Amino acid sequence: MKKLSLIFFILTFVTSWSQEDAWVYFNAKANEQAYYSSPLTMLSQRALERRNKQNIALDFKDIPINPSYINQVKAVSGISVMAKSKWLNALHVRGSVAVLNSLKSFDFVSKVDFADKSLNTTAKVVAISKSKVESKMTNNRVNFAYGNSENQIKMLQGQVLHEQNYTGEGMIIAVLDAGFPGVNTAQPFKRLRDNSKILGGYDFVNRNANFYSGNNHGTYVLSSMGGFQENALVGTAPDASYYLFITEDTSEENPVEESYWVEAAEKADSLGVDIINTSLGYLGDHTNPRYNHTYEDMTGDATFISRGANIAFSRGMVVVASAGNDGTELEPHIGSPADAFSVLTVGAVTATKTKANFSSIGPSYDGRVKPEVMAQGHSTVLADEKGNIIAASGTSFSGPIMAGMVACLWQAFPNKTNKDIKELIINSADKLNTPTPEYGYGIPNFSLALGLQLPLVEEEDVMNAIHLNPNPTATSVKVTFPQYIKGVNVKFYSATGNIVLDYKNVISDNPISLESLASGTYIYKLECNSTTKTGKIIKL
Repeated sequence: MKKLSLIFFILTFVTSWSQEDAWVYFNAKANEQAYYSSPLTMLSQRALERRNKQNIALDFKDIPINPSYINQVKAVSGISVMAKSKWLNALHVRGSVAVLNSLKSFDFVSKVDFADKSLNTTAKVVAISKSKVESKMTNNRVNFAYGNSENQIKMLQGQVLHEQNYTGEGMIIAVLDAGFPGVNTAQPFKRLRDNSKILGGYDFVNRNANFYSGNNHGTYVLSSMGGFQENALVGTAPDASYYLFITEDTSEENPVEESYWVEAAEKADSLGVDIINTSLGYLGDHTNPRYNHTYEDMTGDATFISRGANIAFSRGMVVVASAGNDGTELEPHIGSPADAFSVLTVGAVTATKTKANFSSIGPSYDGRVKPEVMAQGHSTVLADEKGNIIAASGTSFSGPIMAGMVACLWQAFPNKTNKDIKELIINSADKLNTPTPEYGYGIPNFSLALGLQLPLVEEEDVMNAIHLNPNPTATSVKVTFPQYIKGVNVKFYSATGNIVLDYKNVISDNPISLESLASGTYIYKLECNSTTKTGKIIKL
C-alpha cells in the first residue's frame, strides 16, 4: 500500500532491481560569495523578507549545487540523475552498484549513500542541527456557513480565528502530494481560482508544469484547506494562496520520491512559501523491500526526507506532516518525515475527539513526543475532482486541516517566527501536561493560542529546574526551584486568556493559594528574568 495517508488501495508494479538508487553527496560548492552578494539569484524577494523577519541568515545550504559537479556525474556512463538538493548538496542517482561506487573517485564527492542500506559499508547519517531559532482584533467579522465541515473546524476553535478575519489571507502554503486533478475546474475551488490564489505548481515526477493531473489525493487534501462551498464545505484557510507540487509517484514506491519532495521543498523556500503541508509518508511498503525504512530509522534525521524537512524549518517555514495510517498494523509507528525534529506532526481523531484506530502512533524511536497534535481525520468533509462533497478518512486530512489553521494563526501574528507559531499551537493543546503516544499533546485550541500569545522557553536549563506542584490541586500549589534562582513570577490565566491571579517574586516552596478560583483548567506562566515557562493546571 502506498504511504499516502489516505486509506485506499493502489496497485504497485514489479520493477527490475538491477539498478540501485543512491544519493551522491558533494563536499563543496562554487562561487559562494557571488551568491551571497546577489541573493535574488537564489531566492525570491518574498523568501528573503521571510528570512529577514525571523533573523535567518543566508548560509551554505542556500547556494546552488556546482553545475560542474552535476555535469561530471551525468557524463558517467550508466548513471541517471533523478533529482537534486542544494540543501543537502546531493544528487539522487540511479545505476548499477559498481558504477555508483565509481563516483567516489571524484575528489568533489564526499560519499555515496545507497537507499538499500545493506550496500553501505558504514553508517552514513548526515547530522542536522535543530533550529533554535502582533495581533490586532478586527471588527470585520467573518461568519462562514460551514455546513457539514463545521465540526472539523470548531473542534480546533478555528471559527474564532475566522470570525476575526484570520482566514489565511497573505499566507502561502505549498502542498506536496500526488496530484491535483479538477482543481482547475471543480466548483469548490472556484473561490481560489477567482481570487488568483493558485500561484502555480510543478510535477516533479514527470518533470512538467501540468500539476492539474495525477492522483486525486492532492485534490482531496487541498479541499480541506482551500475548498469553499457555502453550507457544505469551508476549508481551514480559504483565503490563503497555494503552490501545488506533485512529488509522489503512485505507480511504485521508490526512494526517489523523497528526493522529489526535498527538491519541491527547496522550490517552496525560494518562492517565499510560509507553510509546507505533506500527507505523504515513508516507512515500509517500498516496491523493492530492500529500500524499506524501519522504526529504528525514525530518529528525526536519519532519512533523506526528514533531513530535508528539518532544513525547511531552519529556513523559516512551518512544515506540517500527517502521522500516517499504520495504527492497526504490526508496526504502528509514524514514518518519515513525520519523525523529523522540526515537523509539526498531526494524528487523526474522530468527530467525537477519539483517536482514529488507523492513526499512527508515537513516540519517535529516540523517544520524542510524536505526533505532537491531533485533528479530525475520520469522516472528514472534502471535495473531489468532480466537485462532489464527500467524506473520507486518513491522517492525510487531519494534517492539512491543521496546516490551514497554522496559516490563520500566523496571519494573526505576522511578526512571530515559525518556532513561535509551532509553540503557540502545542501549548494550547488539551493534553499539554500529559502527552501520550496515541494523542501526543492532544487537540489544539486556536482560540486559546490567539488570546494568550504563549511565550517560548529560551533557556531550558533554567526553566526545566522550576516546577509547579501539586497538579491537580484543590487549595494551593508550590513553585520549587534551586537556590541559584532567587525568585519567580507566577501568573494564572483563564481559558479565555484573562489573568486571574498574579504573584510576584515567589519564593521556592512557599504555598500559593488557589482557593479563589472556581474548579476548572487554567494556564500558568512562570517567569524568571527573561525566560518563561507555561503549562496547564487543574483546580479541583
